[in-house]
Amino acid sequence: MYPYIPSYGTENECKTNPVAFPPQHQDQQPGLEFNMVPQPIYENPDYQGSSKLANKVAIISGGDSGIGRAVAIAYAKEGAEIAIVYLNEHRDAEETRNRVEQLGRTCLLIAADLRQEELCNNVVQQTIDKFKHLDILVNNQAIMIPQKSLLDITAEQLDNTFRTNIYSYFYMSRAALPHLSRGSSIINTTSVTAYEGHVELIDYSATKGAIVSFTRSLALSLSSSGVRVNAVAPGPVWTPLVPAGFSAEQVKKFGLNTPLKRAGQPFELAPAFVFLAADDSGFISGQVIHVNGGVMVNS
Repeated sequence: MYPYIPSYGTENECKTNPVAFPPQHQDQQPGLEFNMVPQPIYENPDYQGSSKLANKVAIISGGDSGIGRAVAIAYAKEGAEIAIVYLNEHRDAEETRNRVEQLGRTCLLIAADLRQEELCNNVVQQTIDKFKHLDILVNNQAIMIPQKSLLDITAEQLDNTFRTNIYSYFYMSRAALPHLSRGSSIINTTSVTAYEGHVELIDYSATKGAIVSFTRSLALSLSSSGVRVNAVAPGPVWTPLVPAGFSAEQVKKFGLNTPLKRAGQPFELAPAFVFLAADDSGFISGQVIHVNGGVMVNS
């Protein structure tokens, strides 16, 4: 057994967050949620929507699992229709769609490699064809491949990390922009590593820093149009990237170095994405919300 601390939920299985995790590793990127032990907590059953996103349509990249799944479910509770984009994690994506549909919303699944610009254009067009409009873009997909040294990061890995983690954000934002209007929102997922760095995640951290600058610059560029651009910077969160990236021994200690002495769960990130998509944040653009377990950063 692994230790627990109290958390949210009305059912016993939802009332606890694991503090430490059993050692485990997955050999594929970006990882599969259904293979994780324990399963990430992607929904707070006590969260009650209040129609903050009623009649809105959102695209969420990496929406099959992890933070993306949690955001999709929270958005559905707030009344949004959802398109989730993923690479090839079909089982995880189906589980996310099932939950969104249980909540009475529509969930369009699109399998696509967003490293390719033409496929990003196709994702947006499929969404428009299905829902007729677009209001929210959540750029969330990522890969994370630790290496002990800069010397171990090949040109192929560097290219793959940047194409996945930041090129896709450019491509998706550019494809979505003609369909966005005043009041629309782009939300990017960056990371605490953009501010702190990470000894084994040099290329990953570099992309997350690029996302911060992309967010701030695009917010300035779109300010006159009324389209807001913001970001969320998670700390360590229990998602498929963790067992897919780190060794089994590293997983055992994951998140224990935060001031709150634990990793976060995906559902704990979702309210920040709701806030940035809703009218509540109408005077906020070019900013980063840090949901990181108490890590102090200079933002």
